Amino acid sequence: MSFFEIMRSALRGVTANKLRSTLTLLGVMIGVGSVILLLAVGNGSAQEVRDAISSLGTNTITVRAASTGGGGGQDTTTTGSSEKVITTKVADQLAAANLGHVEAVVPQVSTSLTISSTSVSEDSVSVIGTTPGYFDVGTSEVATGDAFTDADVTTAAKVAVIGQTLATSLYPTGSALGETISIGGSPFTIVGILATQSSSGISDTNSVVIAPITRVQRSYTGFGAVSTLTVEAIDSESVDAAEGEIEIMLNQLLGQTTDTETYTITNQSSLLDTQEASAESFTVLLGAVAAISLLVGGIGVTNVMLVTVTERTREIGIRKALGATRGAILGQFLAEAATLSLLGGVLGVVAALIGAQFEINGTQPVVLDYSIALALGVSVAIGVFFGVYPAARAAAMRPIQALRAI
Repeated sequence: MSFFEIMRSALRGVTANKLRSTLTLLGVMIGVGSVILLLAVGNGSAQEVRDAISSLGTNTITVRAASTGGGGGQDTTTTGSSEKVITTKVADQLAAANLGHVEAVVPQVSTSLTISSTSVSEDSVSVIGTTPGYFDVGTSEVATGDAFTDADVTTAAKVAVIGQTLATSLYPTGSALGETISIGGSPFTIVGILATQSSSGISDTNSVVIAPITRVQRSYTGFGAVSTLTVEAIDSESVDAAEGEIEIMLNQLLGQTTDTETYTITNQSSLLDTQEASAESFTVLLGAVAAISLLVGGIGVTNVMLVTVTERTREIGIRKALGATRGAILGQFLAEAATLSLLGGVLGVVAALIGAQFEINGTQPVVLDYSIALALGVSVAIGVFFGVYPAARAAAMRPIQALRAI
């Protein structure tokens, strides 16, 4: 019996009971579709986080103070002090050190205050005090107006750049540029409005106020420790070297050893590596969960093939009596199982590709190319695997036993 004859016979067997075959196809289709789509959701979620981290710049290093120090109105270093803290003076010394792999050092202080216009008030808005370098090193880009200048920092000018969401909230009917807002009771002039940014954290990056660090320290936080230093390496390949230089220089300036936990250093590259490892585990977990439904579909194929063998006992007996070999009978029923699985797999791929065009729980699925071939291959393999027992049972029938069942 040739291959084409086996396939024709298998197709006739599959279409003999259309409803039963359709339900079996549906089980395999759901399994295959689930595997592809859940892997796509995991990959899409990972891609969103990866893009968010990459957008921060793979050549930036963040130094976070372990303690905020105290603010008294006086910019002190740690000399003669029982508490070692990072201040703006330390940041200036880092920048002036001309470290070989460091391009810029940007200090930041932050607090949360009530922001008001003439008619609208927003509570607990993030207020960041920094230098003009913040707009060059970070992802914050001024879309309308201008950033404040070094002269504004020197004079502690009451000027601010605000996020798009905050600008719309405070001035819903007109432009906020050039208007005056109240920050914790003090009037500030809006000189710039930020471009809209993607927000992947708890706080809304589009609802923020950025002002000269000297003004924020003078009015709100005091001249104690800064909360963060953002360090820009000369390029992405120099991040590790820049991190080492910063750590050595900071320890010298603070008069401490590396054992003193005054600060922590992280870089976007390490965050990206950690995220990718977590995303891979998450995607594998989703795929494993989806594989269960594919396994259930394979069990459905076994059930259908067992019923088919029972119903076609007469046919098997007649074919064996006419000289059909054990291999021909085995091949026919295996071909039927594989055909059911393959057709269900193809339909599952189509369903998954359609589903991937829509957001799922806020995530845009990104289909992995290998998942399509993997799901199709596994579906056929499962069909053959679960079809072996029914096919072997049919092939093992003796003609006389099969004919007696007529």
